[in-house]
Amino acid sequence: MTETTTPHAVSEKPRRGRPRGAPDASQARRDLIRAGLEHLTEKGYSAVGVDEILKAAKVPKGSFYHHFRSKADFGLALIAAYDSYFAGLLDQAFLDRGRSPLDRLRHFTEMAEAGMARHGFRRGCLVGNLGQEMGALPDDFRQALIGVLTTWQTRTADLFRDAQACGQLSAGLDPDALAQAFWIGWEGAILRAKLELSPAPLRTFTGLFSRLFDGGASP
Repeated sequence: MTETTTPHAVSEKPRRGRPRGAPDASQARRDLIRAGLEHLTEKGYSAVGVDEILKAAKVPKGSFYHHFRSKADFGLALIAAYDSYFAGLLDQAFLDRGRSPLDRLRHFTEMAEAGMARHGFRRGCLVGNLGQEMGALPDDFRQALIGVLTTWQTRTADLFRDAQACGQLSAGLDPDALAQAFWIGWEGAILRAKLELSPAPLRTFTGLFSRLFDGGASP
Protein backbone atom coordinates (compact mmCIF):
# COMPACT_ATOMS: atom_id res chain seq x y z
CA MET A 1 0.00 0.00 0.00
CA THR A 2 2.94 2.17 0.58
CA GLU A 3 6.50 1.92 -0.61
CA THR A 4 8.80 -0.55 1.08
CA THR A 5 12.14 -0.06 2.76
CA THR A 6 15.05 -2.47 2.79
CA PRO A 7 17.47 -2.96 5.70
CA HIS A 8 21.19 -2.63 5.16
CA ALA A 9 22.96 -5.71 3.92
CA VAL A 10 24.80 -7.86 6.43
CA SER A 11 27.89 -9.89 5.65
CA GLU A 12 27.28 -13.54 4.97
CA LYS A 13 29.71 -16.30 4.09
CA PRO A 14 29.13 -17.88 0.70
CA ARG A 15 27.01 -21.00 0.95
CA ARG A 16 27.69 -24.23 -0.86
CA GLY A 17 25.88 -24.18 -4.17
CA ARG A 18 25.74 -20.41 -4.38
CA PRO A 19 25.79 -19.38 -8.07
CA ARG A 20 29.17 -18.17 -9.27
CA GLY A 21 29.24 -14.41 -9.59
CA ALA A 22 26.05 -13.94 -7.56
CA PRO A 23 25.88 -10.86 -5.31
CA ASP A 24 26.05 -11.24 -1.55
CA ALA A 25 23.31 -13.74 -0.71
CA SER A 26 21.51 -11.64 1.88
CA GLN A 27 21.60 -8.54 -0.32
CA ALA A 28 20.46 -10.45 -3.39
CA ARG A 29 17.45 -11.79 -1.52
CA ARG A 30 16.57 -8.33 -0.27
CA ASP A 31 16.86 -6.90 -3.78
CA LEU A 32 14.56 -9.61 -5.11
CA ILE A 33 12.00 -9.00 -2.36
CA ARG A 34 12.08 -5.25 -2.95
CA ALA A 35 11.67 -5.63 -6.71
CA GLY A 36 8.89 -8.15 -6.20
CA LEU A 37 6.95 -5.86 -3.89
CA GLU A 38 7.31 -2.93 -6.27
CA HIS A 39 6.09 -4.91 -9.27
CA LEU A 40 3.32 -6.90 -7.62
CA THR A 41 1.76 -3.93 -5.82
CA GLU A 42 1.48 -2.24 -9.22
CA LYS A 43 0.85 -5.06 -11.71
CA GLY A 44 -0.19 -8.10 -9.71
CA TYR A 45 1.19 -11.63 -9.53
CA SER A 46 -0.01 -13.09 -12.83
CA ALA A 47 1.20 -10.17 -14.94
CA VAL A 48 4.77 -10.24 -13.64
CA GLY A 49 7.29 -12.90 -14.66
CA VAL A 50 10.45 -14.00 -12.88
CA ASP A 51 12.61 -12.50 -15.64
CA GLU A 52 11.09 -9.08 -15.03
CA ILE A 53 11.88 -9.35 -11.32
CA LEU A 54 15.45 -10.44 -12.08
CA LYS A 55 15.98 -7.50 -14.39
CA ALA A 56 14.67 -5.01 -11.85
CA ALA A 57 16.69 -6.54 -9.00
CA LYS A 58 19.81 -6.87 -11.19
CA VAL A 59 20.57 -10.40 -9.99
CA PRO A 60 21.16 -13.58 -12.07
CA LYS A 61 18.48 -16.25 -12.41
CA GLY A 62 20.59 -18.72 -10.46
CA SER A 63 20.47 -16.38 -7.49
CA PHE A 64 16.66 -16.37 -7.59
CA TYR A 65 16.46 -20.15 -7.42
CA HIS A 66 19.12 -20.20 -4.73
CA HIS A 67 16.67 -18.38 -2.45
CA PHE A 68 13.26 -19.48 -3.74
CA ARG A 69 12.08 -22.86 -5.00
CA SER A 70 9.59 -21.33 -7.43
CA LYS A 71 7.63 -18.21 -8.24
CA ALA A 72 4.94 -19.43 -5.82
CA ASP A 73 7.53 -19.75 -3.04
CA PHE A 74 8.67 -16.21 -3.90
CA GLY A 75 5.08 -14.99 -3.70
CA LEU A 76 4.67 -16.38 -0.19
CA ALA A 77 7.93 -14.70 0.85
CA LEU A 78 6.58 -11.41 -0.51
CA ILE A 79 3.39 -11.78 1.54
CA ALA A 80 5.46 -12.33 4.70
CA ALA A 81 7.74 -9.37 3.93
CA TYR A 82 4.81 -7.09 3.18
CA ASP A 83 3.03 -8.15 6.37
CA SER A 84 6.15 -7.40 8.45
CA TYR A 85 6.58 -3.98 6.84
CA PHE A 86 2.92 -3.07 7.07
CA ALA A 87 2.58 -4.22 10.68
CA GLY A 88 5.30 -1.70 11.48
CA LEU A 89 3.22 1.07 9.90
CA LEU A 90 0.17 0.06 11.91
CA ASP A 91 2.13 -0.02 15.16
CA GLN A 92 3.67 3.36 14.38
CA ALA A 93 0.21 4.87 14.05
CA PHE A 94 -1.94 2.82 16.41
CA LEU A 95 0.44 2.73 19.40
CA ASP A 96 1.05 6.48 19.47
CA ARG A 97 -0.42 7.29 22.88
CA GLY A 98 0.16 10.97 22.27
CA ARG A 99 -2.84 10.96 19.93
CA SER A 100 -6.48 10.12 20.50
CA PRO A 101 -7.68 6.81 18.96
CA LEU A 102 -9.46 8.67 16.15
CA ASP A 103 -6.32 10.69 15.41
CA ARG A 104 -4.27 7.48 15.35
CA LEU A 105 -6.63 6.02 12.76
CA ARG A 106 -6.45 9.20 10.71
CA HIS A 107 -2.66 9.21 10.98
CA PHE A 108 -2.52 5.69 9.53
CA THR A 109 -4.80 6.55 6.61
CA GLU A 110 -2.80 9.71 5.90
CA MET A 111 0.46 7.72 5.85
CA ALA A 112 -1.10 5.18 3.51
CA GLU A 113 -2.38 7.91 1.20
CA ALA A 114 1.05 9.57 1.15
CA GLY A 115 2.64 6.24 0.24
CA MET A 116 0.27 5.78 -2.70
CA ALA A 117 0.76 9.38 -3.77
CA ARG A 118 4.54 8.89 -4.01
CA HIS A 119 3.88 6.46 -6.84
CA GLY A 120 1.06 8.33 -8.53
CA PHE A 121 -1.56 6.00 -7.02
CA ARG A 122 -0.38 3.23 -9.36
CA ARG A 123 0.60 0.86 -6.55
CA GLY A 124 -2.00 -0.69 -4.32
CA CYS A 125 -1.98 -3.16 -1.46
CA LEU A 126 -0.18 -6.44 -2.11
CA VAL A 127 -2.70 -8.37 -0.03
CA GLY A 128 -5.65 -6.80 -1.83
CA ASN A 129 -4.06 -7.34 -5.24
CA LEU A 130 -3.37 -11.00 -4.57
CA GLY A 131 -6.82 -11.51 -3.07
CA GLN A 132 -8.38 -10.40 -6.35
CA GLU A 133 -6.22 -12.88 -8.25
CA MET A 134 -6.91 -15.78 -5.87
CA GLY A 135 -8.67 -17.85 -8.53
CA ALA A 136 -5.41 -18.11 -10.47
CA LEU A 137 -3.03 -18.48 -7.52
CA PRO A 138 -1.78 -21.50 -5.56
CA ASP A 139 -4.29 -22.37 -2.86
CA ASP A 140 -1.80 -21.93 0.00
CA PHE A 141 -1.82 -18.21 -0.78
CA ARG A 142 -5.38 -18.11 0.56
CA GLN A 143 -4.51 -18.96 4.15
CA ALA A 144 -1.45 -16.70 4.05
CA LEU A 145 -3.54 -13.71 2.95
CA ILE A 146 -6.32 -14.44 5.43
CA GLY A 147 -3.72 -14.70 8.18
CA VAL A 148 -2.27 -11.29 7.30
CA LEU A 149 -5.69 -9.62 7.26
CA THR A 150 -6.51 -11.23 10.59
CA THR A 151 -3.42 -9.76 12.25
CA TRP A 152 -4.22 -6.32 10.83
CA GLN A 153 -7.80 -6.60 12.11
CA THR A 154 -6.57 -7.60 15.57
CA ARG A 155 -4.41 -4.47 15.80
CA THR A 156 -7.33 -2.34 14.62
CA ALA A 157 -9.76 -3.92 17.08
CA ASP A 158 -7.34 -3.05 19.90
CA LEU A 159 -7.40 0.56 18.69
CA PHE A 160 -11.20 0.56 18.78
CA ARG A 161 -11.14 -0.82 22.33
CA ASP A 162 -8.92 2.12 23.28
CA ALA A 163 -11.50 4.41 21.70
CA GLN A 164 -14.26 2.83 23.77
CA ALA A 165 -12.19 3.12 26.94
CA CYS A 166 -11.83 6.87 26.50
CA GLY A 167 -15.45 7.36 25.45
CA GLN A 168 -14.67 8.19 21.85
CA LEU A 169 -16.50 5.17 20.45
CA SER A 170 -19.86 3.77 21.52
CA ALA A 171 -19.58 0.88 23.98
CA GLY A 172 -22.39 -0.85 22.08
CA LEU A 173 -20.20 -1.48 19.03
CA ASP A 174 -18.23 -4.71 18.60
CA PRO A 175 -14.52 -3.77 18.10
CA ASP A 176 -13.73 -7.02 16.27
CA ALA A 177 -16.63 -6.69 13.83
CA LEU A 178 -15.85 -3.01 13.35
CA ALA A 179 -12.19 -3.81 12.59
CA GLN A 180 -13.26 -6.37 10.01
CA ALA A 181 -15.62 -3.83 8.43
CA PHE A 182 -12.82 -1.26 8.34
CA TRP A 183 -10.49 -3.55 6.38
CA ILE A 184 -13.20 -4.69 4.00
CA GLY A 185 -13.95 -1.05 3.20
CA TRP A 186 -10.35 0.15 3.24
CA GLU A 187 -9.17 -2.47 0.76
CA GLY A 188 -12.02 -1.45 -1.53
CA ALA A 189 -11.00 2.20 -1.19
CA ILE A 190 -7.40 1.31 -2.09
CA LEU A 191 -8.59 -0.51 -5.20
CA ARG A 192 -10.75 2.45 -6.24
CA ALA A 193 -7.92 4.94 -5.60
CA LYS A 194 -5.63 2.88 -7.81
CA LEU A 195 -8.33 2.70 -10.48
CA GLU A 196 -8.97 6.45 -10.43
CA LEU A 197 -5.35 7.47 -9.72
CA SER A 198 -6.79 9.69 -7.02
CA PRO A 199 -6.89 9.94 -3.20
CA ALA A 200 -10.62 10.77 -3.25
CA PRO A 201 -11.87 7.21 -2.49
CA LEU A 202 -9.54 6.96 0.51
CA ARG A 203 -10.76 10.27 1.89
CA THR A 204 -14.40 9.41 1.29
CA PHE A 205 -14.12 6.13 3.14
CA THR A 206 -12.11 7.60 6.02
CA GLY A 207 -14.52 10.49 6.43
CA LEU A 208 -17.57 8.25 6.57
CA PHE A 209 -15.95 5.70 8.87
CA SER A 210 -14.83 8.44 11.26
CA ARG A 211 -18.47 9.34 11.88
CA LEU A 212 -18.72 6.26 14.08
CA PHE A 213 -16.48 8.00 16.61
CA ASP A 214 -17.73 10.50 19.19
CA GLY A 215 -21.16 8.91 19.18
CA GLY A 216 -21.68 9.39 15.46
CA ALA A 217 -20.68 13.04 15.31
CA SER A 218 -19.03 14.42 12.18
CA PRO A 219 -15.21 14.10 12.20
